[in-house]
Amino acid sequence: MKISNVELYFLPVTLRVPLKFGAQVLENVTCARTKVTLMAENGSTSEGWGETPLSVPWVWPSDVSYSERETVLKNFCVELTKVLPNSGLSGHPMEIGYDFIEGPMHQMLGAVNAGRDESAHMPHLAALVCFSLFDIAIHDAFANAKGVGVYDLYTSEYMNRDLSQYFGDSSFEGQYPSDYLIEPETKQLPVWHLVGGLDPISEAELTGNEPDDGYPVLLREWIKTDGLNCLKVKLRGNDATWDYNRLVAIGEICEEEDVDWLTTDFNCTVTDVDYVNSILDQLRDEHPRTYQRILYVEQPFPYDLEANPIDVHSLSARKPLFMDESAHDWRFVKMGRELGWTGVALKTCKTQTGAILSLCWAKAHGMTLMVQDLTNPMLAQIPHVLLAAHAGTIMGVESNGMQFYPAASSPEEAIHPGLYKRSDGVLDWSSLDGTGYGYRTEEIERNLPQVIDG
Repeated sequence: MKISNVELYFLPVTLRVPLKFGAQVLENVTCARTKVTLMAENGSTSEGWGETPLSVPWVWPSDVSYSERETVLKNFCVELTKVLPNSGLSGHPMEIGYDFIEGPMHQMLGAVNAGRDESAHMPHLAALVCFSLFDIAIHDAFANAKGVGVYDLYTSEYMNRDLSQYFGDSSFEGQYPSDYLIEPETKQLPVWHLVGGLDPISEAELTGNEPDDGYPVLLREWIKTDGLNCLKVKLRGNDATWDYNRLVAIGEICEEEDVDWLTTDFNCTVTDVDYVNSILDQLRDEHPRTYQRILYVEQPFPYDLEANPIDVHSLSARKPLFMDESAHDWRFVKMGRELGWTGVALKTCKTQTGAILSLCWAKAHGMTLMVQDLTNPMLAQIPHVLLAAHAGTIMGVESNGMQFYPAASSPEEAIHPGLYKRSDGVLDWSSLDGTGYGYRTEEIERNLPQVIDG
């Protein structure tokens, strides 16, 4: 099948409370949504949907102004609507996605960065996020055409190439993604809650400017309301005292509220392994129960592994260490494993195609998996949760849209209530039905803005 038509929509969303990414605070985000039409050789067509938040601070940490970076991302999405139908690519979604990333996307990124100062270059990760919504939609449309779910597509019945042709490794001959995916036993997943760097965890931290909208504000309220058992803690990575005290305080809340699991996210700001090791060792000695609750450590170090080839074996000897922003594709996962990383945090916003390939390579080499959130609302939540359900993660899935902009997903929540509200510490995706991702878009009463004309 080949791409015959692409539509693009930009959906602006305002956060109810600010979210800190590294040194930047996010208060608004644009979600990019697409409808892609595929055409078969016999002229029949099928449609698919994809969506991703264009989370500027996460995909492109920079001193370049927020508005300029967001404009570049949006323009890149618009350009994709022109390039994709004229790319000449066809076949299985994995083939289209892989070939597009390896060829046209790199060329587009080069064109965007031509003439820009190197310090203001749009990163590869940002280009992947822009392409991801189209890639997700292609997988959805192809599955709709075949009358199956997306996760039924990754077998020899539908795929022309085995994994060896993607990895250039004969040991993968005759293997397909289905060999590394799991069949979910239930339609529920343990869910992780993000404790942001600006989130109040005690009444003493309240400023009086918190929203009065019926949703929890303090961490204890979230734990009790949603039955949470897994907390991801955003840290600074450049203030060891603050980071340590934050973990101690949250560990005390976990003890009192019977929360079993923590993970730490240092926001890629750490440049010395001893920074993290010292915090962990102090926790182990002074607050052993909090130390025991830490299931894994997420991406403390800078995005670019090639520019920052830090040996992390001493850290991963203490706790499982998961790549996130660095894991652009399976090649970087391979590089990370050689440096001592032991796990990979998958994200659909780096493309469904890339997530599946990283999953397969990581599992084949003994690495464990998580599926991390980009604070996905609306349609973006559905592929995100399904990836976690079929990946076989170390512990469920992270999901934060209901913390930061719950009202944005009201039309989708009316059809899929268990996906947009966390209850008893889980997400429930049993409402998904039909082919593709099971969005049930025809039942979702959302008024889309005018299509963006590419």
